[in-house]
Amino acid sequence: MIFIDNRQSKIEVSDEIEKNIVNIIEYALREEKVNIPCEVSIIFVDNEKIKEINKENRNIDKVTDVLSFPMLDYEKGKVFKDIYKDFNFSHVDLDEGSLVLGDIVLSLEKASEQSLEFNHSFIREVIYLTIHSVLHLLGYDHMEEDEKSVMRKREEQILEKFHLTR
Repeated sequence: MIFIDNRQSKIEVSDEIEKNIVNIIEYALREEKVNIPCEVSIIFVDNEKIKEINKENRNIDKVTDVLSFPMLDYEKGKVFKDIYKDFNFSHVDLDEGSLVLGDIVLSLEKASEQSLEFNHSFIREVIYLTIHSVLHLLGYDHMEEDEKSVMRKREEQILEKFHLTR
């Protein structure tokens, strides 16, 4: 199940944006072997709110585009599709039988700014940030160059399927 919660009023969230977000998250989850009922929450905020959340959670006092809050712990270098067969989910990982993957907090205001900066559509930027965060929820990271390469390649593969390449 995908929950979308719009907590900002600066940018209109169209049905098209919501539909595209749901479709690409569902596709990414299938591609990443998440074949069990699960939950992902995506919360839309503005720059002021994401700056506040970034400060509270990461001690970084600046605006960012998206924050990911995965609920599962992964071994370094492992992602969901590497571990799901051997992973014993506990009751704290589940909500009424659905695996809780985590939360995504996305600044639509920052996404709008970046779409202009990178010269592509707003929808492409929102979808890219969503996929980026979903992959974080599934254990992908980009702190080291080899991890970054794997994650970027996976993002582009998913975006390609929706004709949203750079």
